[in-house]
Amino acid sequence: MEALFSYGTLQQQQVQLDTFGRLLEGQSDALLGYQVGEVEITDAKVIASSGKTHHPILKYTGNEHDVVTGTVFLISASELSQADTYEVDAYTRVSASLRSGNTCWIYAAAEQNND
Repeated sequence: MEALFSYGTLQQQQVQLDTFGRLLEGQSDALLGYQVGEVEITDAKVIASSGKTHHPILKYTGNEHDVVTGTVFLISASELSQADTYEVDAYTRVSASLRSGNTCWIYAAAEQNND
């Protein structure tokens, strides 16, 4: 199983149903060294699923005092590929360590900028 940390729309029931065909169960955890920003979504399918034109996006700061809370879901490798398809090009999947000490996948900003 793959551990995926969600801090945004992948926590929504409709997004889970549309992306994975099922509802996910997860555990609360926190990611250190990131802040949440916002990205405009233009993909009609993603907007239809989430109901939102702007989604949260992780931006790496490296500051251990920056904390993002979320949920860790255990999903199959196939479901992880489905999550990759759901996430638009503004995101990249990277491995990260959580406050709990566990390692997981996260979707963070593909390009860092200073805005």
